[in-house]
Amino acid sequence: MSASYPTLLARTQRFRLGRPQRLTLTPDGRRVFFLRSRGGEDPVRCLWQLDLETGAERLLADPRALGTTETAPSAQEQARRERARDQGSGVVAYSFDQEVRGIACTVGEELHLVGMRTGTVTRVPARTPLTDATMSPDGVRVAYVHDGELRLIGTDGADDRALATPESPAVTYGLAEHVAAESMERHRGYWWSPAGDRLAVARVDNGPVGVWYLSDPTSPQTPPAAHRYPAAGTDNALVTLWVYGVGGDRVAVDFGWDDYEYLVDVVWDRHGLLAVLQNRPQTVLRTVAVDPGTGRVTTLAESRDPAWTQIVPGVPVRTAAGALVATADIGDTRHLTVDGKPVTPAGLQVFEVHGADDETVLFSAADEPTERHLWTWSPGAGPARVTAAAGRHSGIRTAGTTVLSSATLDGHAVTVTTAGGHAGRAAARTVKDLSATSPVVPLVNLLRIGERELRTAVLFPSGWQGESLPVLMDPYGGPAMQRAVADRDLYYASQWFADQGFAVIVSDGRGTPGRGPRWERTIRGDRSALLLEDQIAALHGVAGQYPSLDLGRVAIRGWSAGGYLAALAVLRRPDVFHAGVAGAPLTDMRLYDTHWQERFFGDPRTDAGPYENCSLIADAPRLTRPLMLIHGLRDDNVYPAHTLRLSAALLAAGRPHTVLPLPGGSHLPPGVDLLTQELIFIREALAIA
Repeated sequence: MSASYPTLLARTQRFRLGRPQRLTLTPDGRRVFFLRSRGGEDPVRCLWQLDLETGAERLLADPRALGTTETAPSAQEQARRERARDQGSGVVAYSFDQEVRGIACTVGEELHLVGMRTGTVTRVPARTPLTDATMSPDGVRVAYVHDGELRLIGTDGADDRALATPESPAVTYGLAEHVAAESMERHRGYWWSPAGDRLAVARVDNGPVGVWYLSDPTSPQTPPAAHRYPAAGTDNALVTLWVYGVGGDRVAVDFGWDDYEYLVDVVWDRHGLLAVLQNRPQTVLRTVAVDPGTGRVTTLAESRDPAWTQIVPGVPVRTAAGALVATADIGDTRHLTVDGKPVTPAGLQVFEVHGADDETVLFSAADEPTERHLWTWSPGAGPARVTAAAGRHSGIRTAGTTVLSSATLDGHAVTVTTAGGHAGRAAARTVKDLSATSPVVPLVNLLRIGERELRTAVLFPSGWQGESLPVLMDPYGGPAMQRAVADRDLYYASQWFADQGFAVIVSDGRGTPGRGPRWERTIRGDRSALLLEDQIAALHGVAGQYPSLDLGRVAIRGWSAGGYLAALAVLRRPDVFHAGVAGAPLTDMRLYDTHWQERFFGDPRTDAGPYENCSLIADAPRLTRPLMLIHGLRDDNVYPAHTLRLSAALLAAGRPHTVLPLPGGSHLPPGVDLLTQELIFIREALAIA
């Protein structure tokens, strides 16, 4: 395979450019809005509409036609994109009012308004750079954040004014703090009331949070950039919630923050204002109703767990009748609950709740970890599976219309189905996918390995006839995601490596999602031992089924948690792993954020043992195998200090190793060809001609 394929993989963002994304439905279920670039190598997203009655797609906003060319994004926008894992440009966000008279969209950190009756796009003179512009439900105003200040502007461009102004440079209004966006999946910092007359606003005081710095060694004249980073065992930002009237009056919400340090989420629906809170040890998760007039709260639901309480995306949500939809971990199953009662069977693991349409709840769940299916629940019918094909499915539903996004081993598709009832509406539509076609087609064998039935994907070279092959382990291994799933998108790089002459093994061990609460919580206190044990079990189990695998030549690669696993493997088990490529690895567990690390290791101020046991710095003298460390020097998630500290310890111990710094690189996969560099290193390390 030509080395140009990794370049194509980077240029197309793993063949995701040109796909429809961020799909929404109008309240009547008749139209779908979405973002999509014009082709498979075009990163500039446009705003589109699909009319479900005619099947016609309509371009609503094209950043190039608007004359908006994005330069270097502001520090605030860079941070938002990093937390959201957003590598696109062009239209980055949009919102519309309940009557869909207009759409507010953010392009190049400027505000534009699409008039749905006129079809015109006009620039609204809001202050720039701005982020998170959201139209009020009544269509009168747009709220946005500029320089940490929450502002309002009329959709006619008049009355641009501050609603909540920071009292100091360390304070922001309307933005999510680092741990909320990075570890809780909360990317919002304000929420409109359904009437559009008030907003719930998060005030974040970053004053207690330590300041860390990132610099660009290729630009020595540029001062280092300061970031507030709440490392494990240090102080978090002080987050409070306020209810503002659009006229500027405000009420403080009294949560009792001494017990509940984390604001997990806020929901403001037709039934009222809800907030979800979590204590610092993460052993209690509480949902409260907030009186927006007084700020007083009433507990509606609470879950407790001695290890940690799991945050599930999309909950809580309420049905039209006001039933509270959430989840509960009971035994080895994560159940969907309605008003506190489990409504899904044992063994069906709930991943996410996508919303409620009248009394029907739409959610993702599966009883097979390599798949994720779309389900509905309603009072009369109970749970019902919507999707059939093996893969990972998600969706949205409004007024009986369902938008289904399906990723399988055959590819990706977005389809729309309706329940009927509107004259002329088709029963099904497909949203066009303009992404590039990969010249490499992953050939994935999904297996269950060993007594723990480790879900494992194995890939061989195209046309492999059973000859002996060196092995490349290609895991993630962390609790944030799965890799061994029925989704082609995750295997393009793995298949390319296989076509270079490797048997590639991707295995999900204990602690990864999808196999229930007990499986997830086995890693509490020690991730390292179980991570290695399961990867070795997967390697030997696959070799038992395919004896031609050469266990004398085994390499391992990974990024982020996978980078940690790769470095861990060659440091602690050089008898099994003969070379490693560690991209953006965590090496010192105390250098990662509070909410994520303390969930698994506890508070290092009271017990540092788990952090020390799982960190890699002290293992440096044990290195006897080739190790490549790769790190973006602008990574504000896993700071470059992780790689640099391990490298320094390796140098001090006299252990040769390779470091590949990426000037300007962040934690996101870089838009350059790294795979070829990894391949050259692995081949040399394993003495492959």
